[in-house]
Amino acid sequence: MKLMPALPESIFDIAYLLFAIISGALMLTRAKKTSSKLAFVFGAATLILGLGDSFHLVPRVLNYWTELSLTAALGIGKLVTSITMTAFYLILEYAREERYMLKNQKAVLVTMWVFAAFRIILCLFPQNGWTAQNPPLSWGIIRNIPFVIMGVLQIVLWFKSAREDKPLKFLWLLILLSFGFYFPVVLFAGTVPIIGMLMLPKTVMYVLMIVSFKKAIKP
Repeated sequence: MKLMPALPESIFDIAYLLFAIISGALMLTRAKKTSSKLAFVFGAATLILGLGDSFHLVPRVLNYWTELSLTAALGIGKLVTSITMTAFYLILEYAREERYMLKNQKAVLVTMWVFAAFRIILCLFPQNGWTAQNPPLSWGIIRNIPFVIMGVLQIVLWFKSAREDKPLKFLWLLILLSFGFYFPVVLFAGTVPIIGMLMLPKTVMYVLMIVSFKKAIKP
């Protein structure tokens, strides 16, 4: 175990998970008290984000501090996180439509649902090798193609919808940056492990998204 990177990353991961899960729970509590559909949607998205990431980050932290063999747990955690991240961006579309009271968005919703289902199905293929020591890069790229399409749609749609919405004005940029930090990891972390550190600024983007959600549901 290398103490120097292990300690700050462990603190960061645990702090992020606590922030996301608690924020999501508080937003859902607020939704129940105020009957706010927007608070419910943002709360659900945030809670799914935090709980999903915990399947990957908790084994990652344990891997630093124990001698246990956690390769399989880390792999399964990545699978769960991949599915919950897909759900997160799907729910964001419902949040956008609720925030701006948009109608006639059936085509957008159907498109998001199709690519979300496609992404989840691809994630479930055994060829992904989730529990392998060195999973194939080709499947890492294949399963992320529909995910990228979902991300691009959300970037464009939030950019158009939230131009005059101060709390969410830069949500499109946070989504863009999160993908920008994520894909070098997918493509190169297997051969250049230090690139995996880009997951830290990616996580910061999600923290900022959650902060934006909380501001958006304030009276």
